[in-house]
Amino acid sequence: MRFLERRRRQPPSIIIVSLIDILVVLLIFLVATTTFKHHPALRLVLPEARAAREGSRADNLVITVAKEPPYYYLGQTPVTLDQLQRELAARAAQNPDAAVAVRADADSTTGHFVRAVDLVKAAGFKNPVSIYTRPAGR
Repeated sequence: MRFLERRRRQPPSIIIVSLIDILVVLLIFLVATTTFKHHPALRLVLPEARAAREGSRADNLVITVAKEPPYYYLGQTPVTLDQLQRELAARAAQNPDAAVAVRADADSTTGHFVRAVDLVKAAGFKNPVSIYTRPAGR
């Protein structure tokens, strides 16, 4: 006597909803445990100018910010930060209409560049500070 009839079982079909739940849990775990690469806050690469700016005058001041000490140059003369401040104040008293340009080395720190621009603004020049890059091929 057979009380139970054995039916032939069909293979279970894959339930896609439970697979989506598992994938979401794995994705959350992956995002939570991944370490992200930290990049510096500012990475400046100065572009090259295609044409040099014409019309420079003798009363123009050029301040160069270098990446190595001495960090500041007024024209071709290396100066300290205090000397630069005194010289800018003296030249602003003589000619407040002089044009001032700040040129930064591609590898110089942003802090030195900002200090130079702040000194020019504090000296009392009427014209805005010009910032320029090196000409191409130099």
